[in-house]
Amino acid sequence: MAKITIKKIAHDLKLAVSTVSKALSDSHEIGTDTKQRVLDYANQMNYVRNAYASSLKNSRTGNIAVVIPEVADSFFALAINGIETIAQEKKSHVLIYLTQENQAKEKSIMEDFRNGRVDGILISVAGGNTSYPHIRDLQERNIPIVFFDRVAQGVTSPRVVTDDFESGYKATHHLLEKGCKRIDFLSLSGNLSIIDARLEGYKKAISDRGESASRSHVIVCTNDNVHNENILASLLERKENRPDGIIASVEKLTLITYTVCTRLGISIPDEMKVVGFTSLPSAALLQPSLTTITQPAFEIGQTAAKLLFELLEKKSKQSPNKMVLLPSLLHERGSTQIKT
Repeated sequence: MAKITIKKIAHDLKLAVSTVSKALSDSHEIGTDTKQRVLDYANQMNYVRNAYASSLKNSRTGNIAVVIPEVADSFFALAINGIETIAQEKKSHVLIYLTQENQAKEKSIMEDFRNGRVDGILISVAGGNTSYPHIRDLQERNIPIVFFDRVAQGVTSPRVVTDDFESGYKATHHLLEKGCKRIDFLSLSGNLSIIDARLEGYKKAISDRGESASRSHVIVCTNDNVHNENILASLLERKENRPDGIIASVEKLTLITYTVCTRLGISIPDEMKVVGFTSLPSAALLQPSLTTITQPAFEIGQTAAKLLFELLEKKSKQSPNKMVLLPSLLHERGSTQIKT
């Protein structure tokens, strides 16, 4: 059988070659009926698109970058799965880059993209940054960038996030309703918008009860797990002013809380109630099962990828300030139950 080309399809359907090419690329310039007609005929003739040739013609690599702090966190693993579903539909490759919460590494990664290695970037920024010249530089080079979860403060670009203030408030209110008298918030060092917003929600919930969130109730942790275990052990070994409720603002601090409580013989939830910000699938299997604030990680990844491809394909004139806000959910489980 002769090789099926775009020219052959155009000839058989009595259409312009450019029309067929745009239809196969899912261009918004082509009507739905014509697009479907071309796709049906291409499938019937077993047409296989030459993605490499297409990328050369359109100056596109067919690659998108996903820049994240880590993959151990279940949120990022689920978000990547969401991104992949859209990238596969678009016949694009996903290249994953890890900053490991290192500002210099994030800068180096972003600088490598100046050579045209990728068509667009999805990024959840590393902690500690206060300025983002490396991101602005790529914007000036017209490389589309979409933030998801962690955003660069002061940088104008589309973003997909959850309401972290509301989530922090919701977690704190839940523990107050369960009778907790002293709730400690496990924070994470670094300039992270999500942590700051969750902390503000925590403070507001306590303030609404007519109490003040003293600084001693906010425990600043680091990215060193051993150091964090020592901080938490020192906190929970107190004879006085020991918390009876803990909010772990990120997943790694939740698991450390369970580890330290087990080591010190502190019963969850009888002596200590715990709420964790996590998308961990095994949260319901922990002993006791963990009450969580869960972000829709998969949907966040999907939505961010859709926004990026809309920018790449110029299918919409979206605002550079566009923000998609997806709700997080509180799943009440055993770690906050009241003893009967």
